Parts: sequence; structure tokens; C-alpha cells
Amino acid sequence: MFRETAAEPRTQSVPLAHLSVELGHLYMEDFEAGPERLRAHFAEVRPWVEAARTAATARAGGKRPRISTCFLIDDYFTRFSTPAEVVPMLLAEAERAGLSVDYLARESGCAVTGKVPVAEAVAARIVESPPPGSYGLRPPAAQTGWLANGERSPVARTPQAMKRAAVWQPPHETAARRHSVFLDVELWSDDADGQRLWSCPFLAAVWQLARLGLLRNEGEAVLAPQPHTAGGFPDTWDELPTLLKLNERADPFAAYRTCSVLPTRFLPVEHAVRVILDQIEVDPGALAQVADRSGKERMAVPDSVADRISYVYYSGP
Repeated sequence: MFRETAAEPRTQSVPLAHLSVELGHLYMEDFEAGPERLRAHFAEVRPWVEAARTAATARAGGKRPRISTCFLIDDYFTRFSTPAEVVPMLLAEAERAGLSVDYLARESGCAVTGKVPVAEAVAARIVESPPPGSYGLRPPAAQTGWLANGERSPVARTPQAMKRAAVWQPPHETAARRHSVFLDVELWSDDADGQRLWSCPFLAAVWQLARLGLLRNEGEAVLAPQPHTAGGFPDTWDELPTLLKLNERADPFAAYRTCSVLPTRFLPVEHAVRVILDQIEVDPGALAQVADRSGKERMAVPDSVADRISYVYYSGP
């Protein structure tokens, strides 16, 4: 059998660090609260960043690990202020705490980057894990926009004449250990005009795939860092690249593992992220590249994508 070389699917490789550390993911109200809120946030973050660096060094066998930092700004759900006002304040407060932001990302880029419908492409890769004993009565996530980590409670139905009503049953987590922690995640909602609004957990799952170097669209890497040119920042968010490289000497944006330092209010969102990632068929070419390169570096990487992610939560605003 003969086949043209150009017909062979190719998966673009991306540079990989050992660890990607997220210094924050804040909303409009956090920035509206002024520099004091950012100052308090970075003061909480700094010691945990040092701990993450220490852990990465241990995994690297004492050698210098490649570590990059990133910060995600929510410009998807609410457009507020301007990059020209927000970004300098953010960078100044990070520097004040002794931290450096290597990469700055806009959350809207996790939905659409350029002409690439990133979130839609990831949603197309959802492969639901059917609960044991299920018979396909539950509509698929592609239809409902909801994804669960187990079996929902059965819907109460009006019984037929001379038949008893179905007995209520609790939901059940598929991978439960003794007791269930059942979660049903809303992936998106559609308005009356058919416009789709992606949920925060789903965009956060896309964000994690990008940070792990596993996000592809037809083999091409998505959310590629753009260098920051000398000068200030634009007056509108659309003029700001979806992923901006602020430190020209930074280690690669994507990494074998990620660590996010976040306020405790993000804990439910990140639980949902793990449920989503456990049911996404990640690009096999990207997975193979990470496995090959981590093996050559003798860096152990978990088989489960969700297990490549770690978090530190602090109590605060």
C-alpha cells in the first residue's frame, strides 16, 4: 500500500518545562479591590511557590528543574478596565512579593484563539464513563451540557396503573471508595439566541491541558506564547495576545506537571476540572511526545492526566 507523506497526520511538539506554577486566577472583583487585594494574594502565594520549587528539584534528582510561572486573567465572563491599567498593577505587586510572572494568559483564549474554537474542539473529545449497570437512559453530555462522575438519581416518573412508583435511589460515584462524592458538572449553557457560554470549570480544564502541553487542534499546538514587545500594554483586551511571554529568559510555558496556588473558593471548580479531564480523550500524539521526552529525562509522569495536576489552597478573599 502506498501513501503520500503529506497525508500522514503530524502532531506539533512543544517545549516542556518540568513544572508550570500558576500564581493566580483572579476575577474582576479582585482587581476592582485595588492593589491591596493583589498584594495580599501574592503574599499568600510566595511561600507555596518556594515549596513547589523545592518539590520539583527533588523530582529532578537535585538538578536545576525547568520551572515557569503563569497568571490567568478572566476576560471571558466580564470585560473590565484595560490591559494598560490592570497588567502593570499586577506585575508590580508580584514583583513586590518577590515573584516573577513569566506568562500572562487571557481566559477568553481558552474558548477561542484566533479562528480556532478551542473549547469546542476539546468538548468534541469527551468520552463519558458509563456507570456500571447503566443502559444509556441518560442523554449524552454533548446533548445536555452536563458531565457527571457517576450515576445520577433516577428521574421520578408517574407510575402506570396498578404499578408501584419507583423507589428513590441516591446518586453513585463510579470510582467511589466506600462512600460516594458525586459531582455533576455544567459544561456550558446556551442562551435564547443559541450563543454558547462555556462554564468556568470547562475553561479551566482547557487551561490545564494547555499548561500540560496536551492541547492540539488538527495536530497544531494551541495557545502558543507570543513575545512581549517593548512598550506598554494595549487599551483593549482583544489587542492583547491570548498568551503573552513577559520574561524572555523564562523556561517553557507547558510542563510535565502543573501546580496552581489559589484561594479556597476555587476548590469546587478544580474538583470539576478533574472530573472533566478524566473523561477527555487527549490527543494521542501529544501524550506520546510527553511520555517519550519524560522517559528520556527519567522524569516520572503519571499516566492519568488529572494526576499531573496539583494545587495549593489558601483561605482568603
